[in-house]
Amino acid sequence: MSNPTQTDADSDLVGDVCDTNEDSDGDGHQDTKDNCPQLPNSSQLDSDNDGLGDECDGDDDNDGIPDYVPPGPDNCRLVPNPNQKDSDGNGVGDVCEDDFDNDAVVDPLDVCPESAEVTLTDFRAYQTVVLDPEGDAQIDPNWVVLNQGMEIVQTMNSDPGLAVGYTAFNGVDFEGTFHVNTVTDDDYAGFLFSYQDSGRFYVVMWKQTEQTYWLATPFRAVAQPGLQLKAVTSVSGPGEHLRNALWHTGHTPDQVRLLWTDPRNVGWRDKTSYRWQLLHRPQVGYIRVKLYEGPQLVADSGVIIDTSMRGGRLGVFCFSQENIIWSNLQYRCNDTVPEDFEPFRRQLLQGRV
Repeated sequence: MSNPTQTDADSDLVGDVCDTNEDSDGDGHQDTKDNCPQLPNSSQLDSDNDGLGDECDGDDDNDGIPDYVPPGPDNCRLVPNPNQKDSDGNGVGDVCEDDFDNDAVVDPLDVCPESAEVTLTDFRAYQTVVLDPEGDAQIDPNWVVLNQGMEIVQTMNSDPGLAVGYTAFNGVDFEGTFHVNTVTDDDYAGFLFSYQDSGRFYVVMWKQTEQTYWLATPFRAVAQPGLQLKAVTSVSGPGEHLRNALWHTGHTPDQVRLLWTDPRNVGWRDKTSYRWQLLHRPQVGYIRVKLYEGPQLVADSGVIIDTSMRGGRLGVFCFSQENIIWSNLQYRCNDTVPEDFEPFRRQLLQGRV
């Protein structure tokens, strides 16, 4: 399809002329480009390159041994081994012993041991997303990536914006340290996950003090201090409505839903480092965020269940706050559902969540 301008209004990496925004399984990939259109698989992993994603492929390595059913299960699900040789009898085939995805990175060092496409945390390749492109109140963020892609710095007092990595995830553990390296200003810093486009993502954001946004159009937005988890499902996408909805602590119809806010209502402190830990299992909607100052746990969202976005990309968020450092960034593929989800599983089956 001819697409000389390469425009992508919603920043989902699909050109406007071929972007249908029809996504039956909610994993961030439109049906015409999704290798499992009826089953969420945001990573789009296709180990045998047969056009069928691993999530809906009964034989991921195409070696004739089914992954899970007789005459399987395949003892090297991602590496062809029709003879199923297992010299030590431990249930793992010889050809994938210690390196399950055969990517030359041993499993303990591999951030995604079941994906040959992802081996280490690296944000050196990233997409910038400006969330108020027409606004003139502030300039756009200025991103700097350091330390082999494991550190990001944002230097300007800016309009809201994102720096988003290109790797998409199903289940993921994401952690990092953020530090506001100034005593100037008191605004938002945070991180995002399950980014699908510029109007669909989750964001964890933290404001230092209470403040009413200085532009009252299209509506008055009031920010409270304290950590917040929001589901962004904006019908308008980037612009003044989404800008004010992100600033506002609360629900904004057709823009943002507030999933959780720290009841302590305490802001971040200048020149203080905080470590976050995120667990997201989009296949069941499980979200949990913990925040530490040194060894001390200072905030815990508890288990949040939300299925608005069934996987996507990771990144960092800023709004009107300069000199933010996100360091020691680490992600790891993880589809194992934590034990504390079990009470919610029963509620989901009963339709109460």
